[in-house]
Amino acid sequence: MTAPDPLRELFRERFGAEAESLTPVRADGSSRKIYRLTGAGTAAIGVLNDDAKENRAFIEFSKHFFKNGIPVPEFYAENAEATAYLEEDLGDTTLFQFLGKRRTPAGFPAEVVAAYRDVVRWLPKIQITAGATIDDKWCYPRKSFDKQSMLWDLNYFKYYFLTLGGIPFHEERLEEDFQVYADYLLAAERKFFLCRDFQSRNVMLKDGKPYFIDYQGGRRGALQYDIASLLYDAKADVPFELRDELLDLYITEAAKLTPIDKIEFKKFFPGFVLIRIMQAMGAYGLRGFHEKKPLFLQSIPYAIRNIEHVLATSGLPVEVPELMGVFKKLVGSSALRQFGSAKLKLTVRIQSFSYKGGMPKDQGGHGGGYVLDCRCLPNPGRQLAFKTQSGLDPDVIAYLSKEDDVDRWARSAFSLIDQAVEDYGRRNFTDLFVAFGCTGGQHRSVYLAERLAKHLRDQGVSAVVTHREKKSWPKK
Repeated sequence: MTAPDPLRELFRERFGAEAESLTPVRADGSSRKIYRLTGAGTAAIGVLNDDAKENRAFIEFSKHFFKNGIPVPEFYAENAEATAYLEEDLGDTTLFQFLGKRRTPAGFPAEVVAAYRDVVRWLPKIQITAGATIDDKWCYPRKSFDKQSMLWDLNYFKYYFLTLGGIPFHEERLEEDFQVYADYLLAAERKFFLCRDFQSRNVMLKDGKPYFIDYQGGRRGALQYDIASLLYDAKADVPFELRDELLDLYITEAAKLTPIDKIEFKKFFPGFVLIRIMQAMGAYGLRGFHEKKPLFLQSIPYAIRNIEHVLATSGLPVEVPELMGVFKKLVGSSALRQFGSAKLKLTVRIQSFSYKGGMPKDQGGHGGGYVLDCRCLPNPGRQLAFKTQSGLDPDVIAYLSKEDDVDRWARSAFSLIDQAVEDYGRRNFTDLFVAFGCTGGQHRSVYLAERLAKHLRDQGVSAVVTHREKKSWPKK
C-alpha cells in the first residue's frame, strides 16, 4: 500500500465514494503529511502521522471544541492505529495569507484588523470556556506548560539557535538564568487551556469567519502565552500600536469569563512574549541552520525586532543577566538582521535633556546612538521674554531659526545622523537613539529635537520625541 491509501479507505468509508484526486497540502514545519481528497462533490483533509498520541490529542480536542461551539474542523474518521484521519476541509486561506495580500505600507487595512479582532474574541472562549472541561489525559507530551516544558523550550533556543547561530554565551550562567526565568513564569495562574501554537498560520478564514487548527500540543497553562503567540507572530509583523489595542481587547473579553487583574496580567505578559519568541527561534534554528531550509531564516529579523521592542518597553521583575546579555547580542547583530528579504522600519528615538539632570540613560534598542551637546549655541533662556517659554513655542523657534550658528550646527549634526539612518535602514536595524542636551533642557535642546524629528519625517523616517525635563519647565 502506498502512503495515501489509508486516507483513500477512510474517504470511501465516510462518504461512500472514491477519492478522485489526492493533492499534497503544505505542512510548513510539521512532519505530518497532509492531503486534500476530493470526490463525489465533496472534499476532506487527510493527515498521515506516525505519532498516534499526537493524533489522539488533536482528534479528542477537535471533538470537544466542535461539541462546544468552537470553530474548528469537523472530525470525520480515523484508522484503527490512529495514524491516519480525515477532517473538514476549511479551504486554503490562512490569516497569514489574508493579511499578506492586503497589507499596505501604511499598516493593516480595516478588514485585516477586523479579522484579528474576531480571532482575539474567540481565544478566551477556547482557553477558558471550552478549555475548562477538556480531559487532560489527552494532553501530549505534557499535561501542563510546567517547568519541564519551559526548560525544554529554553534549551531548544539555546542549542538550535544560539549554538548554531554562533551567539556566544556562558553555559552555566545561562542555565541558572533559565531556572530563575521558569520559576518567575510559573507564578502566573496556569489552570487554563493553552493552545501552544496560536499564530496566524494556524487560523483559517472561511466565508469571512475564523477557524482554528493545530492545537494538538495543547495543555494547561497561563492565558498570556497564546495571545503573546498571536501578537508577536514574527512574519505577521502586527503593528505595535495594534498589538496594544488587541491585547486590551483580549483582556476585556477574557475578563467576561474569569476574574482577571489587568495589572497582574500585564506584569507577566512580557515574560511569556519572550519565552514564545525563544521557542520560535529554536524552530528557526532547527529548520533553517540545521535542516538548511532558508524560508525559516527569513523570520529571524522580525523575531529580533520583537525582542528589541520588549526590552525597550518592558522590564522583567527577575534578574537574569546572562539571558539579558544574550538578548542584547541578538539585538546588536547586523548579520542576523539581514536574513531573507525583511525590510524593517527604523524608528529614531529623540530626546531633549538638561545636563543638570545628568546624561540620558538609554536602556532600549541595541545601544549606541548620539548624545549631542548644544550648549555652545545662543541661549534664549537668558532673555526674560523666553523664561516661561520652551523650544516648542513659536517665539523661541523664530529666535533660534534666524541664528546662523544654530542653522550651521544643526545641518552638520543632522548630516551625521542621516548617514547613520541610511546605514541602519540598509542593515535592518530598527532603533536609533539621539539626545540633545543643553543647560536647562527647555529651549535649545527641545528646538533641535523637534527640528530633527521634522527633518526625518520629511524623508519618511519614523521619529518619536520625548522631552525629559518637560515637567520641570516654568509655568506660563
